[in-house]
Amino acid sequence: MPDPSQCPTCGRPLKYGGLVLTVREDDGKRTCRALWKCATRHLWWQWSDRPDAPLETCPVPSLFA
Repeated sequence: MPDPSQCPTCGRPLKYGGLVLTVREDDGKRTCRALWKCATRHLWWQWSDRPDAPLETCPVPSLFA
């Protein structure tokens, strides 16, 4: 999976934060999301099995901050 380089909100560099196992709503598959965060504490994730998928805002940042 290619590493996203910049935070879409502030433009600061993103740092990899690990994988989160979730259930995808559209197909019911259990799969991982890669977690990314910047120094400004913006939290993003994307499907690890869909490398071209855009970053999405993490809906539960308090779990990973």
